[in-house]
Amino acid sequence: MKKIRVQFLLFVYNKTQKLYRKYFKKKKRQWQFTEKQLLEFQEDSLGRKLGEFYKKHGFTMIPKMENHDVHHLITGCGTNFEDEIAMQFLLLGNGKLNAHLLAAIVLGSFILPEYYKIYIKAYKKGQNMRPFHQWDFEALLWQNFEHLKDFIQQKNTTVLY
Repeated sequence: MKKIRVQFLLFVYNKTQKLYRKYFKKKKRQWQFTEKQLLEFQEDSLGRKLGEFYKKHGFTMIPKMENHDVHHLITGCGTNFEDEIAMQFLLLGNGKLNAHLLAAIVLGSFILPEYYKIYIKAYKKGQNMRPFHQWDFEALLWQNFEHLKDFIQQKNTTVLY
């Protein structure tokens, strides 16, 4: 039964992804790198890790959606459907809010409710991270991946003098 539910989610995703890019990402441009070029970045860089991510999973870059793939690396969220939905919860906790994200959360929670505890945990994790959902990661591809990841995973703390 889960297989049918996941197939339905995949169908919905395939039908809405192009619309999302057209209407929610119209001002955004696609990155100027290919998967192969990313593999040429320095070994410990975000760019290299992203290239390795694409190679490992057999993925290709989707224009205007490259940051989404970086989110997988930064958050440690997997790429199966329950993990994709968990990542949407994490991004909501991190402050991202748009119709596509809310639709994914509502539909995902309704169709795969058995992962609700994981979704709540992901939401709380997003709340405890520095806000990163709006960052332009293309400009950070040269940065050390572990340092960047550590920085994001530390919540901003208020300093009182």
